[in-house]
Formats: sequence, structure tokens, C-alpha cells
Amino acid sequence: MKSKILSLSKSEDFKNLLNGRKISNPYSTIFFKKLSSKNNKLLNVSFVAKRKIGNAVKRNKIKRRLRNIMNDAAKKVNMNLNYSYLFIAKKNMYDAEYKMIKSSIIKDLSKVK
Repeated sequence: MKSKILSLSKSEDFKNLLNGRKISNPYSTIFFKKLSSKNNKLLNVSFVAKRKIGNAVKRNKIKRRLRNIMNDAAKKVNMNLNYSYLFIAKKNMYDAEYKMIKSSIIKDLSKVK
């Protein structure tokens, strides 16, 4: 499945997602929920790296990794386009190996139904 990935932009969408369901792994927390204002043909995904993680270089590296993992996951995992997703990175993601992060996130995304 190849679909265009679109980022969330409204603060009320972020607040609604934080009230939705969540899955945690050692590297990130994934919030997901059906949003009423969502286009069902696009995949809504946003990535958050808090300032506690490190400077801008570290945060941007984490977000690039997450974006790359999501592009691969959209091809491999049959993701539900009705949901919007919010990834919040944890501090140990910067030092972790890319393959470990990818496998844990893909495993969590396959649980979402």
C-alpha cells in the first residue's frame, strides 16, 4: 500500500490524539485515534521529539529516522487510513540501533486495528 503521508497541523488535532489509544515501546509512544476532520485517502502522521532529548541536531535526526521508518512501514504493514498517528520519541532512541527501532515500531503498528 502506497499512500501519501501528511503531517497534522492543528493543535486541536494533537489534543484529540493525546486522548486516544496508545502503544508504547522502549523507543517511542504511538498515539492513534480516528479524527472527524481527516481525509481517509491520506495517512496522517506527526513526529514529536521533546527538547529534553537534546539539541536541534539530535531531535532532527530522530525525526528523520521516524519518517524513514514510517515510509517503510506504510509499504509493509497494512495500516488503517482511518486513524491519525502521533509518534513521541523517547530519550534512548538517539543512541539505539536503527534496526531495533524499526522492528519495534513495525511490530507495534501491526497491532493497531
